[in-house]
Amino acid sequence: MKVKIVNKSSNALPGYSTSLSAGMDLRANLTQDVVLKPLQRMLVPTGLFIELPEGYEAQIRPRSGLALKHGITVLNTPGTIDADYRGEIGIILVNLSDEEFVIKHGERICQMIISKHETVGWEEVEVLEETARGAGGFGHTGKK
Repeated sequence: MKVKIVNKSSNALPGYSTSLSAGMDLRANLTQDVVLKPLQRMLVPTGLFIELPEGYEAQIRPRSGLALKHGITVLNTPGTIDADYRGEIGIILVNLSDEEFVIKHGERICQMIISKHETVGWEEVEVLEETARGAGGFGHTGKK
């Protein structure tokens, strides 16, 4: 699948790290290092603009290494970029650790996955079909 992209950063285009990777790493587009303090959140620019086909979205997800080693994650996980959005992709990072984290230009800050989705048309009814589970939720099946 081909997706149009404008790259206003000095970073390479997003790419897959391995042949079976689902996500592409996105990189910070910064003029200087920024410090993300403990419990601080920040919108980090990427310099990327995309034009997705109708019926597709881009999902923004954390990088597991940043989360495990430094407590850095994407705040609105997964973030969604809709097919009609034409602005710069910005990543909302949050520092959940007790130490400052320095973000440098070109650092891999998240993953992006392109995914197909359906558009729902609601069919309003008075009653839903019964199932064995019914309305049970939030751990009602207990520990196994």
